[in-house]
Amino acid sequence: MHYRTLGGLRVSAVGLGAMPLSIEGRPDDGRALATVHAALKAGVTLLDTADSYHLPGQDPGHNELLVARALAAYGGDTDDVLVATKGGRGRPADGSWTVTGTPRHLKAAAEASAKRLGVEAIGLYQLHKPDPAVPFEESVGALRELLDAGTIRLAGLSNVTTDQIHRARAILGDRLVSVQNRYSPEVRDSEPELRLCAELGLAFLPWSPLGGISRSSLDGPSRPAQRAARFAAFHEVAHERGVSPQQVCLAWLLSRSPAVIPIPGASRPETIRDSAHAADLHLTDEELARLP
Repeated sequence: MHYRTLGGLRVSAVGLGAMPLSIEGRPDDGRALATVHAALKAGVTLLDTADSYHLPGQDPGHNELLVARALAAYGGDTDDVLVATKGGRGRPADGSWTVTGTPRHLKAAAEASAKRLGVEAIGLYQLHKPDPAVPFEESVGALRELLDAGTIRLAGLSNVTTDQIHRARAILGDRLVSVQNRYSPEVRDSEPELRLCAELGLAFLPWSPLGGISRSSLDGPSRPAQRAARFAAFHEVAHERGVSPQQVCLAWLLSRSPAVIPIPGASRPETIRDSAHAADLHLTDEELARLP
């Protein structure tokens, strides 16, 4: 496993997005725990979760509790594992994704997350999404209060713009360490945010990093024929290398910037083992030029 830097910490170049272990279509507990353990055995030291990763209207905090159980049951050393969680979104019974960014909610959510994770302080706590009904500075101010109180050690943002990154940095300073936006071969709207993260020394954590190669749990209906034509080069390079297209995709993401730390989701041990190997896959300049 190769490593990258997040907030002064050394973390694996590929993390685990634990979301698929708790939402619709989730595996049974045995396979879920085995998936987290497979990630740890493969050298993954960044686990990404959120309080809203659960079935609609049921078992809030399921994913955080699962991650905590997996770490507690793991036989190896977990001292270097960074658990990143998020607050500010909800999953009511209708299956929608709500946004609540009031300081009161965020502070209560962080305290509840810390309790579920079984930690005195959350390693990395991220604002899941800016709430359009709440001034952004108020939501970020709640992160600052959580940092000052010792409830969280590091702060991050998710689903934000370059302007919001600048505004948050003005409030949090160097305690803002990461940005988690959607970014993949198919969705590249966050190129400006990625460049800014590289300039500011922030880690950039692409969510749904396999878009165009594999479907995300949040993607709509796929169009296999269109995707196959557009992203055929990923499959061609994978065939030539004798690896999976997903590995090639993650290696491509890692090549975009030293700031990038992909967090692919997984619901099977073999999936995260395959993803972890991407950290060791070096694509040549000729291969990178072929990838759209």
